[in-house]
Parts: sequence; structure tokens; C-alpha cells
Amino acid sequence: MNYGAIKKTDIANGPGVRVSLFVSGCRNHCPGCFQPETWDFKYGEPFASKTEDMIIEDLRPAWIQGLSLLGGDPLEPENQEVLLPFLKRVKEELPEKDVWLYTGYIYEHVKDAPILRFVDILVDGPFIGAEKDVSLAFRGSRNQRIIDLRNGWLVEEYMKERADRFMKDPREGESFDQKIL
Repeated sequence: MNYGAIKKTDIANGPGVRVSLFVSGCRNHCPGCFQPETWDFKYGEPFASKTEDMIIEDLRPAWIQGLSLLGGDPLEPENQEVLLPFLKRVKEELPEKDVWLYTGYIYEHVKDAPILRFVDILVDGPFIGAEKDVSLAFRGSRNQRIIDLRNGWLVEEYMKERADRFMKDPREGESFDQKIL
């Protein structure tokens, strides 16, 4: 597997400060993709054991919330082969860190992928230019969903069901729910 970039302090691809790995290789070829160069499986640098070690070290500080995997597409079979043992390692060595994975595939088509056992939040669905919405948190188009795989929630549904709790003023003795976003 190759990767196009590693961002050591990313605040755009999940909550908090994160380490983000942009893998190479994608068969979805979404029109309007913000990184079409990553469609090529040979783009970038090889993901080697030293790369894995570097990312693990970059994840260690307490102020880093977690790891985000983007692309390209991490769920391409070639990428899963390499990412599965890497994510096992992340969860073993740094169980307090969350893992977000972005894919152009929809959950219903990839739900049995073994790699998803090591993913906390899945952002699924292809980018669709006609549904682009720059006001959305952590996604580019309205069709894309943020799914909490740990609890089986679509984040939007979770937030709607608990909206009253999110709207209370913490100065009145209530605290905002920090569980999702």
C-alpha cells in the first residue's frame, strides 16, 4: 500500500486534534473529489514499518484524540490488507485513541469487512457534487453519513434523539454531551 500524505495535527477530519493518513488507491473516482491524485494505487510513498512506527509515536501525546484514515479509499481490498494489522496495533497500544475511517463505499456494502472491528466512526458514501454542503461537519456532501460503529448510531439520529440535552446551558448545572462531535 502507498500513502499520499500524513498530517500530524489535523483538525478537519474528525473531532479534536488528530493524526490523518491519506492512503493511495480508489476505484470510486467520485466527480469533484478533492484528491483525485490519490485514486492511483502507486501514488505517494510505500507504507512501511517505519511509517507505522512514526504514526504510533505521533498518536501518543494526550492532546491527540485519534487517527483518521482517508484517501484514496482505505476500504479498497489492497489497502485493507495493510491497514488491518496496523489498526490492530493502534488499538492494542493506544486503546484510548479513536479511529475514524472515510470511505466512498456505503456501510451496507462493507459492513462485514474485518477492518471495521477496529474503527470507531465510519464516514461513508461517495462525494456527490450536487449534494455538496460546506456547512457539514466532517464530510463533504449531504449523502455521506457519520456512523458510530461502537454503538450502532447514525450520528445525526443520535443527536436528534438527544437534542434537548445538547441545548442545555452548562452554567445551569448541565454539561454538554461530548460523546459525539
